[in-house]
Amino acid sequence: MALHLLTPPHLPHPSPTPSHLPRRRAIPSASLAHPLHFHSRLRFTAPVPGRRAMSSAIRSSLIDPDGGALVDLVAAPTRRAELRAEAEALPRVRLAPVDVEWAHVLAEGWASPLRGFMREHEYLQCVHFNSLRLPSGAVVNMSLPIVLAVGDADKDRIGAAPDVALAGPDGELIAVLRSVEIYPHNKEERIARTWGTTAPGLPYVDEAITSAGNWLIGGDLEVLQPIKYNDGLDHYRLSPQQLRDEFDKRGADAVFAFQLRNPVHNGHALLMNDTRRRLLEMGFKNPILLLHPLGGFTKADDVPLPVRMEQHSKVLEDGVLDPETTIVSIFPSPMHYAGPTEVQWHAKARINAGANFYIVGRDPAGMGHPTEKRDLYNPDHGKKVLSMAPGLEKLNILPFKVAAYDTVAKKMAFFEPSRSQDFLFISGTKMRTFAKTGENPPDGFMCPSGWKVLVDYYNSLQTEEAAPAAAAPATV
Repeated sequence: MALHLLTPPHLPHPSPTPSHLPRRRAIPSASLAHPLHFHSRLRFTAPVPGRRAMSSAIRSSLIDPDGGALVDLVAAPTRRAELRAEAEALPRVRLAPVDVEWAHVLAEGWASPLRGFMREHEYLQCVHFNSLRLPSGAVVNMSLPIVLAVGDADKDRIGAAPDVALAGPDGELIAVLRSVEIYPHNKEERIARTWGTTAPGLPYVDEAITSAGNWLIGGDLEVLQPIKYNDGLDHYRLSPQQLRDEFDKRGADAVFAFQLRNPVHNGHALLMNDTRRRLLEMGFKNPILLLHPLGGFTKADDVPLPVRMEQHSKVLEDGVLDPETTIVSIFPSPMHYAGPTEVQWHAKARINAGANFYIVGRDPAGMGHPTEKRDLYNPDHGKKVLSMAPGLEKLNILPFKVAAYDTVAKKMAFFEPSRSQDFLFISGTKMRTFAKTGENPPDGFMCPSGWKVLVDYYNSLQTEEAAPAAAAPATV
């Protein structure tokens, strides 16, 4: 399938379900308070040229995963005791929280066909070409380096050992990394090629690169057991395979993914609902929305994941989005804020999750310049890059129209340049300022129950900040 923008003359008409495959009716979404349970996993095999991989019972996906098969790096239950015993005897590397998030991403196949932290030849292709060439000659997109840094002491302790054990921040064993390769970590080159700048103040750089070791270690990953965070949100963390299973159960003939790291306002909802309407007009019968908030590292002033998930649940409870045609799930990747480079990763990962349409808007994965008063990236470049990126040709890119608050209609609406004076743009920063100060946004900006979640969160922060000041002894 060629990559194209959402214009009816160019999009392929959906093919009917093959007669030998049973049709599946859409099922209601599980409540956000009740996890979806999955008791079986489809197994993917290499696709036959010209055909999509099929399960013997139902369609396995609408789009093939990169490399033809989803990677699953979690050890089978019957092997876990043996693997743990092996890991106990190996040299050990302690992971930072962001490293654990990347191990999670790799283990579930979001980065398929990558099978572990990058070795040098994979790293070089990634940072120089934003892609990987497979042994078959095929090219898959890979725009962000998924690497593990180690220090001099780690390198000396590993020595010539072919395998190492990986432990979490608390020392608990997580995985084994096999046939390891250690190579120099040129931080300046990595930062410059990923972000296009080495300016100070890049959030991910400060969190995960500046203080990291001067070496990178790559190898094949085998994870002891599924990675869990025990934060009350694990039931939202559906793997690519679980999402594909759910799309099949709902009989989806199109899946459109929406990545976000902010609360959902009515402008977002307008966009998502309008996208579904347009897909229906183009002949699709059951388009399913994957509302896919990013759940890994985010910068300090972003709304925390638990608050965002509660806010998203209110959006569905209030009917702003239809629970029967929406799947809410957490994408476990850390956030880089690397603009057009990072948005390719976001799109590629959704291919592996089974989405065949990806919504992209203004300044995706962008941020303000850390030292200057301007955007770090041209806000239009993200969607332009996605339309040309190597390895993303099979994904349909859906650039959306700009939504703003219509002061005449008193609701979020698509911006009309001919009456620009009637529209109010409420940025994420302005939205957070409203919530912090207790000022209500215009009616129709966000569902009231969702807005209350944000106000309550910022009120709790102010209470926490005031408590130490109230407890401090008075000075004379």
